[in-house]
Amino acid sequence: MTETEGQDNPRVIAGRYRLQRHIGGGAMGVVWEANDQLLDRTVAVKQLLLPPRLTPEEAEQARKRSFREARLAARLQHPHAITVFDVADDDGKPVLVMEYLPSHSLAEVLAERGSLPPGEVARIGAHAASALAAAHAAGIVHRDVKPGNILLGEDGIAKITDFGISKAADDGTLTGSGRFAGTPAFLSPEAARGETPGPESDVYSLGATLYAAVEGRMPYGDTDNQMALLYAAAAGRVAPPEHAGPLTGVLTRMLDVDPKARPTMAELAAELGKLALMTATTKVDPVPPQRPSRRRFAYAGAALAVVAALVVALVILLPASTGDNDAPADQASAPPSPTSATNSPAPPSTSVTTVTKTATSSPSPTPATASAVQAVSDYYAMMPGNTDAGWERLGPGLQAQGKTRYVNFWSSISSITIVGGPRQIDASTVEVTVDFVKGGSHSRERHHLGMIERDGKWLINTDTLVR
Repeated sequence: MTETEGQDNPRVIAGRYRLQRHIGGGAMGVVWEANDQLLDRTVAVKQLLLPPRLTPEEAEQARKRSFREARLAARLQHPHAITVFDVADDDGKPVLVMEYLPSHSLAEVLAERGSLPPGEVARIGAHAASALAAAHAAGIVHRDVKPGNILLGEDGIAKITDFGISKAADDGTLTGSGRFAGTPAFLSPEAARGETPGPESDVYSLGATLYAAVEGRMPYGDTDNQMALLYAAAAGRVAPPEHAGPLTGVLTRMLDVDPKARPTMAELAAELGKLALMTATTKVDPVPPQRPSRRRFAYAGAALAVVAALVVALVILLPASTGDNDAPADQASAPPSPTSATNSPAPPSTSVTTVTKTATSSPSPTPATASAVQAVSDYYAMMPGNTDAGWERLGPGLQAQGKTRYVNFWSSISSITIVGGPRQIDASTVEVTVDFVKGGSHSRERHHLGMIERDGKWLINTDTLVR
């Protein structure tokens, strides 16, 4: 398929996906913007490429393996991972149909800017970690976490993509030919040594990615020699970070040579989310200004405008249709609460685990927020796991319902996602629409949150369900 085929001679894949524009590609596949003619929506279509010089038997096994791994990716849903909608067949080649996200990869942003401030890196890392934590909980290891596989949307959201080479941790049949998968510049020591990568390897690779983002240099040095990178990776030779500031401690633990000494991805989502809230000032424009490129990041490759994303979503408000009959008639059945993943550009998602290996005995103070909308976004970035921090962001009107009821409600919610807003509709009211999962069932609700300001902080004081 040529680069212009989608425009000059439009093709239709699987009877419904009309190719429109070539938008990216690499060693693992070619990506097209396409139109889903059945649902009339824009999607990204990725044709997975098979390794060259395979025997017919090896090619058939590779095709089967690709289809199976694509189906594994499709079973995961997360606001910080590109969603896989469909797995199709195109002339015997596996094709992924994914969410289309207008975006720039982190690699592209670094190629223009060189490095990013610690607060912004923490936010991006928290988004990616929350998605990877969800993947790990489902038994899936990404195996190729790198700047080129983290997309930054126009609204500031970060999503991880390209689970095309991932495998189920409990499925030994997907290991294939024994060739290692991943990018040497971001490989964990155990993966570089040829060992089977596990969730701990994704932790290391994410650490190497964040290291590159905040330090402005590659973790194993600036060289194009792939064998030299492999040797450095196998030995875990990474110079201590010099510009990471508050991220130094967490990066050091993520890049520990011993996989067992690294934090879990769920712990990282919580810790990075907390650091982002404490240190971030302004978010980086995902469309970087024109500046001379830094060649060491150019490899990370092109602007994949799509991403395969998998993550657990959480919302700041408590949904109303929960079966709590004792709730006030004009309010949602339970007080609002933050979510661990959001569709808003504000602070990063945090995982359902709120205690990290470096947590101190006293909680961090809740930072002042600049606006009511920002406060709602911050709140959504915590739930459903961080109920203690969420409780502190409620006003007396909602706290009057009692913390026990608040905690009990959130313990029944498995995930919650912002699907609309938040947006300010008057001086003291923010509107947000959420989709939440309770008992395996989805519910979508629109809420009006009454906001009050106390000691320089905006608090959510009322939660009204809009019918």
